[in-house]
Amino acid sequence: MPKALSDIGLIGLAVMGQNLALNIADHGFQISVFNRTTEKTDKFVAENPSTPGGVVGTQTIQEFVASLAKPRKMVILVQAGKATDAVIDSLVPLLEPGDIVIDGGNALWTDTIRREKALREKNLRFIGSGVSGGEEGARFGPSLMPGGEFAAWLELKPIWEAIAAKVDAKTGKPIPGAAPGKPVTGGVPCTTYIGANGAGHYVKMVHNGIEYGDMQMICEAYALLKGLLGLKPAEMGAIFTEWNTGILDSFLIEITADILKQKDPVTKKPFVDIVLDTAGQKGTGKWTSTNALDMGVPAPTVAEAVFARCISAIKEERVAASKILKGPGKKYRGSRKALLAAIHDALYCSKICSYAQGFQLMRTAQQEFGWTLNFGEIAQIWRGGCIIRAAFLQKITEAYARKPDLANLLLDPYFAKTVRQAQINWRKVISLAVECGVPAPTFSSALAYYDSYRSARLPANLLQAQRDYFGAHTYERTDQPRGKFFHIDWPQPSRPQSAV
Repeated sequence: MPKALSDIGLIGLAVMGQNLALNIADHGFQISVFNRTTEKTDKFVAENPSTPGGVVGTQTIQEFVASLAKPRKMVILVQAGKATDAVIDSLVPLLEPGDIVIDGGNALWTDTIRREKALREKNLRFIGSGVSGGEEGARFGPSLMPGGEFAAWLELKPIWEAIAAKVDAKTGKPIPGAAPGKPVTGGVPCTTYIGANGAGHYVKMVHNGIEYGDMQMICEAYALLKGLLGLKPAEMGAIFTEWNTGILDSFLIEITADILKQKDPVTKKPFVDIVLDTAGQKGTGKWTSTNALDMGVPAPTVAEAVFARCISAIKEERVAASKILKGPGKKYRGSRKALLAAIHDALYCSKICSYAQGFQLMRTAQQEFGWTLNFGEIAQIWRGGCIIRAAFLQKITEAYARKPDLANLLLDPYFAKTVRQAQINWRKVISLAVECGVPAPTFSSALAYYDSYRSARLPANLLQAQRDYFGAHTYERTDQPRGKFFHIDWPQPSRPQSAV
C-alpha cells in the first residue's frame, strides 16, 4: 500500500527525470511525479508498478504539491533557463514556508543564486544540485553536487546519499553491481554539501569544463596514434584498454576503448570511422571558459577544448581548406613502443594541468562569491557516478588531505614529481605533433600553462612597457613595492589611444 504522502516529488519525465525517479524509488523512498504531458506520467507509472518505494503519478501541479510530506521536497528536471523559471513560478503560490525546491538541471550558477534569493525572500528554500553521470548515472548512482541553505541540505541528505554512486572507502574505486530494484549498499556516497546558493551548480559547471578537456585530450591521443603510427581503430582500442589498467584508469578511457573496438552495424567498418567529425556542445564548457576570463584565472586547456569543438563544426570550410593548405608531410619513423609510452605520459601530464586549472578556478570563485569549498570532498564525490570519474581523482583527494589550502595541484609532491619525470615524453609528443602537422591544442596549451606557472619571470614586463608606451597605462618596478605604479613620458609626438 502506498503511503498517504510521498517522501519527495519530481517534475519532468524526460529520460533523466525518469531514471532519477526510479533510482529514488529503488532506495525505498516513495516519489510523486508530474509531467506537463499527462500521458507520459500515466505511461511511466504503469511501466513501473512495483518499485520498493513506489511511484505515484499526479495529473495537476496542485495534486503534485498536495501529495508530498512536509516540508515538501520537489526536484525539477526540465530544460534549464526559462522552462525552470516557469515551473518555479507555478509552484510558489502552492507552497508553504520551509518547503524545498531542488533544481537538478544544468543551470547557470548565477541563475541559481538569483532563484535562491527570490525564494528565500518568500520563506522558501532552494537547492541547486549538479547531477552528473548521464542517464546511466541518474538510474544507478550519479555524483550529486548540492548547493543552498545547509539546513535544507540536511532535509535532502538521506535521499541524496542513498541514491548517489558509492565508492570503496579505502581505494576510492566505484562499487559495481547496481541493478533495477537492487541498489548498491555500503561504501562512501558521491555527494556532499558544496556551499551556499549557486555553489553546487558552479562546481558542476567546472566539472563539465574539465570533462571537455578530458574528452579533447583523449581525442588528441587518438589522433596521434592514428596520424603518427597509422594504427587501426581496433589496435587503438586495445591500447586504451591497457591504459585503463593503470594511472589513466577512468570512465572516459574505458568507453573510448569500447568505441574504438566497435563495428558499424550497417557497413561493418570501424564505427569511429563512419562518425562525422563535428562535435556538439551544450554550453557548460563555454560558461567555464567565460567565467575564467571574467575572473582572470588561467584556464587555457578548457578553452582550447571548447575551441576544438568550434573548429570541428566548420566541416565544409575545413574540407575546402584541406585542398589548399598543406602541412609538413613528415612521417614518424621511430619506435612504436617508445611513442606509445610518450603519448600515455603526455595525456596524463596534460590531464594534471587541466584539473589544476579547474581547481584553481574554483579556488578563486569561492573568494568571489563568498563560498567555502572543500576541494578534497569535491574530488571525492567525483570518484564515482560522474563522467570524469577516474582513479586519478583519488590522488587529488590525497593532495588536499595533505594540504587543504594547496594553491595549485602542480605544487603537490605527487603531481610535481609525476610531471617532472614525464615531461620529456610530454615535450617529445608535442614536438612530433608540430613537426608532423597533427593538431594537439589541449596537449600544447597544458604544457604552455605548466611552463608559464613554473616561470619566476615572464615576458609580461615587455608587455607592460608596451602598454605604457602607447597608452600611458603605467607599470610596476622590480625595485619598488608591489602596488606602486610609474609612467615614462615617452618622446613620441603623437600616439593613438588604446584601451588594451
